[in-house]
Order: sequence, then structure tokens, then C-alpha cells
Amino acid sequence: QVQLVESGGGMVQAGGSQRLSCAASGRTFSTQAMGWFRQAPGEEREFVAAISWRDDRTYYADSVKGRFTISRDGAKNTVYLQMNSLKPEDTAVYYCATTEYEHCSGYGCFRSNEYDSWGQGTQVTVSS
Repeated sequence: QVQLVESGGGMVQAGGSQRLSCAASGRTFSTQAMGWFRQAPGEEREFVAAISWRDDRTYYADSVKGRFTISRDGAKNTVYLQMNSLKPEDTAVYYCATTEYEHCSGYGCFRSNEYDSWGQGTQVTVSS
């Protein structure tokens, strides 16, 4: 079991930036990749970004490509999501997640059911 704690959410104006952090603890030695998902009210949870633990390869949803950057600090077992040029439609609860599926480290995983452990979520609100 991996425990995940997100931080860094809050309110920001459109066009602004925000950085989310996700600290992992527990059974982190089996982690193959970590991802960020988000869920807006009345919407399904959607993939945002992921990073491979094996080679730091990154994957992004088309809606955030060029604006968001996922990175990690292996020594701290922490993943970051730098969000720039934020838009009101980025408003959502953001969740980080880990997966032990080996194929996720080489090919990327974009479905929530491919991830094993989840954080509690952090609210990001972008005002226009």
C-alpha cells in the first residue's frame, strides 16, 4: 500500500500558475509510474499527466499539453505538477495516483483503473 498526500491547491486567476505536489510513502519500491487526474463537479475523473519511474518519460492529456509539466524527485518520492496559463476549465479536484503495473512505466497509463493508490485530492479553482 502506498500513501499519497497532495498539496498546493487553491484559487488562482486565469493565466496564472500553480504547482501541486504529491508525496508518497509506504510501499513505494513497487511503483512503476505516477499520474495526476482531475475531476470537475458532475464530470468523470480524467487523466492529466503521468511520469514513468523507470525513465522519467512523461505523458499528457491534449487539454494540458504545453501548459502543464509533470516531474519527480526520486529521492523524496515526490511528484510535482507545474500548471501554467491556467484556464477556468482547469478548475477541478486534482488527484495523484501510483501504479504497480509494469507496462505503465514503458507505455504510459491513462485510465484511472490502471492506478492502485490514490491521494485525497486537492482543489484547484481558476477564476476568470
